[in-house]
Amino acid sequence: MQTVRIAIVGGGLAGLYAALLLQERGIQDYVLLEARDVLGGRIASSADPAHLTIDCADDSIDGFDLGAAWFWPGFQQQLDRVVRELAIDRFEQFETGDIIVERFPGEQPIRMRGYVNSPPSMRLAGGMSALTGAVRRRLDTRRIMTGQAVRRLCATGACVELNSQGADGRVTSWCAEHVFLAMPPRLAEERIEFLPGLPERLARQWRGTATWMASHAKYVAIYDRPFWRDQGLSGAARSAIGPLSEIHDASIPSGSAALFGFFGMPATVRRNSSADELRAHCRAQFARLFGPQAATPRAEFIKDWAQEPYTATAADQQPTRHHPSASSATADTHPWNTRLTGIASEWSPQFPGYIAGAIEAASLGVAAWIASSAPRARNS
Repeated sequence: MQTVRIAIVGGGLAGLYAALLLQERGIQDYVLLEARDVLGGRIASSADPAHLTIDCADDSIDGFDLGAAWFWPGFQQQLDRVVRELAIDRFEQFETGDIIVERFPGEQPIRMRGYVNSPPSMRLAGGMSALTGAVRRRLDTRRIMTGQAVRRLCATGACVELNSQGADGRVTSWCAEHVFLAMPPRLAEERIEFLPGLPERLARQWRGTATWMASHAKYVAIYDRPFWRDQGLSGAARSAIGPLSEIHDASIPSGSAALFGFFGMPATVRRNSSADELRAHCRAQFARLFGPQAATPRAEFIKDWAQEPYTATAADQQPTRHHPSASSATADTHPWNTRLTGIASEWSPQFPGYIAGAIEAASLGVAAWIASSAPRARNS
């Protein structure tokens, strides 16, 4: 069994940022365990294959977001400060021009006057993976373990024992003073065995906290140029026909042109269709909305988060229309009240489910642990 002071379960933005905060405070004795083979969690970007001259894992190239894509510096100031400190370029979402609306099958799409969000929606150069990549590069990579799914947490008198399982089935044990859960509450409650069990009220809260965007899927199509702008279109569309219900321009300034859309069909319907069928329906819809040029993208991607076992549970298969309310991030009874803190985005008081929520929840969790551990450190 390996001993560490802090164990972070989850390598999305919240987990990575918590590790960075610990390092900045001189705390190097931690381990970050991520179940996937890659870091990032619900932040994922794909590159244009035509421009790949280097490994697509490099987040310095143009990235098209398959997960979280936007943030709003106007009211998400903490996230904005982090982006600035990491020196990541940002740009406004393109919204100039008219939008297209599809209301009924068999009717021609309607062109309507577009609108601009205020404050503006912002994107990051290189995709949102530029953010997780920038944080990752500041961390001690020896402290990060991918392909390690935490299956069991057992609070003993001396520590919390974590059991993580690799793809080969091999189990590794860790002994940690404190655990930060950087994974959605519902996923943690379902996939991790807690010994002793969590207080029932807390477990019920976590089960009832929907994982934001876990039921959704995105389609991205890449083109040689943003031809829809020549028609005075913003690239935005709304459709009651589908398969995509909400569409936006995903182009990179001075880079590749692209459109993306959120699927409007439920996860259960998507699961019964092949990727080729879904792509064909998406291309046909883009052609209806933006003209025949849209039927032949240079490249295309689908990311279905509902089929990601380390994102979605069975309860997350139905869409959630509202951001979840933050549940309790800590237990109020021994032994978990001093040993376990939830820091994923859903635990954010202000921005649950948002990228900004991951930064806020991680900051609050680390700050609370440091404040509570200081008296123990002075008395030890």
